[in-house]
Amino acid sequence: MRYIGNKTRMLDKIDSFMNENNINGKIFCDIFSGTGSVGDFFKDRYQIISNDFLTYSYVFSMAKIRHKKTPKFNKFVNKFGTDPFTYFNNKSVKSEDNFFIHNNFSPKGGRQFLSEENAILIDFIRISLDTFYKAGYFSEDEQLFLLASLLESVMKVSNTSGTYEAFLKVWDKRSLKRMSLEPIELHKESLKSTKNICYSEDANVLLRKVEGDILYIDPPYTITEYSSAYHLLETIARYDYPEIAGKTARRQIDRKMSRYTRKVAALNTFEDLIRQANFEHIVISYSNESIIPLDELTNMLQKYAIDQNVIVKEVGYRQYKNIRESQKSSGLKEVMLYLKKDKFIIKSPLNYSGSKNYLMKDITKILPQHITDFVDVMGGAFNVGANIVSDRLFYNEYHPYVFGIIKYLLSTSREKIVKYSEKIITEFGLNNSLKEQYNNFRDIYNNDQKTKDLFVLTMFCFQNQIRFNNSHKFNTPVGNCGYNETLRQRILGFRPKTKKVYCSNLDFNHYKYNNHDKDTLFYFDPPYIITNATYNDGKRGFKDWTSQQETELLKLLVQLDKDGYKFILSNVIEHKKKVNHLLLDWIDTHRFNTFNVHTTRRKEVLISNYSIEGGSR
Repeated sequence: MRYIGNKTRMLDKIDSFMNENNINGKIFCDIFSGTGSVGDFFKDRYQIISNDFLTYSYVFSMAKIRHKKTPKFNKFVNKFGTDPFTYFNNKSVKSEDNFFIHNNFSPKGGRQFLSEENAILIDFIRISLDTFYKAGYFSEDEQLFLLASLLESVMKVSNTSGTYEAFLKVWDKRSLKRMSLEPIELHKESLKSTKNICYSEDANVLLRKVEGDILYIDPPYTITEYSSAYHLLETIARYDYPEIAGKTARRQIDRKMSRYTRKVAALNTFEDLIRQANFEHIVISYSNESIIPLDELTNMLQKYAIDQNVIVKEVGYRQYKNIRESQKSSGLKEVMLYLKKDKFIIKSPLNYSGSKNYLMKDITKILPQHITDFVDVMGGAFNVGANIVSDRLFYNEYHPYVFGIIKYLLSTSREKIVKYSEKIITEFGLNNSLKEQYNNFRDIYNNDQKTKDLFVLTMFCFQNQIRFNNSHKFNTPVGNCGYNETLRQRILGFRPKTKKVYCSNLDFNHYKYNNHDKDTLFYFDPPYIITNATYNDGKRGFKDWTSQQETELLKLLVQLDKDGYKFILSNVIEHKKKVNHLLLDWIDTHRFNTFNVHTTRRKEVLISNYSIEGGSR
């Protein structure tokens, strides 16, 4: 099949590359499926998820990954006494007024993409497919198989050099032959799963909803828009009588343009795709002629790879070229890239009320495509910010003791923290529920107030509550918690995913928001006014959180929105029959985006002031 980026010649090399890197699993996703050749090749080993936002690509993939072989079309055969291929190939057809292809893409319409005979036949077959499907002579899968077969047959008799951005002025011999409708070629004749599924969605949006083991990415390489290059196939697939214009009769309505073909947007869109990928293995086909330089792509991928390890291998490849390109020498180098994605959610060593590590998957799904600065304005234990990949990361926390612990964890060798903590635990005999030993050490801390000692105390105190009296003496009693191997590993593994981290100890009203550019994302996780919190109740020598504080925060968010900044707010609408009417009224007034977080105890939400832009082919 003559198709830009078609991977038919690369299938064995992709397979070898995956074997070399021990890539395996159960679910394989081809997120930019094109003509469906990759999904077709791997459907005998994996359950396939296929996607492409162009309709004709969806049709190709449906035909290939849902079938082992050409269907028998039993209902059609019973009705007409022959299979549909024989039926259509033996038909003598005359044009009708509603034959869109004949009237616009043949000499009758002043264009010579197709001969008149073939254009008439294409119209007849395409209209008949819908008619017979509605009459019940085809199943949906059978209809799509026939439609894919039609599209492939059309490409064989098109009077073009390969794409539909222009037609040839002189008729190519093959385009003057009567088109023969032939079954689309299937690479494999077995299916690993009957649950193979196709989507026709924006790739960046879809990856927020699906997950699996292996993600194969073959994005557009260049500025070529597939919706323009193959507009005739799209029109035949949809047969929606679109408004067309120009010498090539391109579609004027619902033209799907890709951010991957725009130099300014491509890298950010690609990064969003990788950030959203809930897959262990990511395999990428790429080229040195792509609009994103290979070194820039690799550097971006390293941020999301375990141990920043990205494998790059050059593979031989003979590309499809149109007539003009074939007269030029090509320096094309096809490469395969592989990374094992770092899906690990960092959990702060500081056990602290309100920590949001359990929300990270939900938060990640609504992140914007590009983040220069991520500001965790009410950072707490830093569970959210530590898991965000951005250019720069800012941790801010009003509570001075919580702030001190996080700064200690970020600025001190993790091995040194473990060594000191274990020394203190042994020296004072600290253990679960041992009151006397705990109180002795608590007295020592209250005399010296060393942050590293407070961190050890939080491991053993009641429900890990960081609680002080009005004299700022730590007064939380001993609890059933303690130090164990899990906590030890959390200390050793506490390293934010963004390298550049800056810390500040400010009230949210005093933070300098305008010091950041407009690609900054501000994340707010305030105390919830309809739930109980001992760490900020106004009785421990610190400012409390009341309806007035909540109102000030909501006003600030509206101002940030007016100033062109992006934000996410975590909050609770309902808890134990209490309702946050202040928040509900604010949401209703400003119509910000609200995402429900499904928890068993309360109605929790994430609220953002921006839409998630798409960017796929």
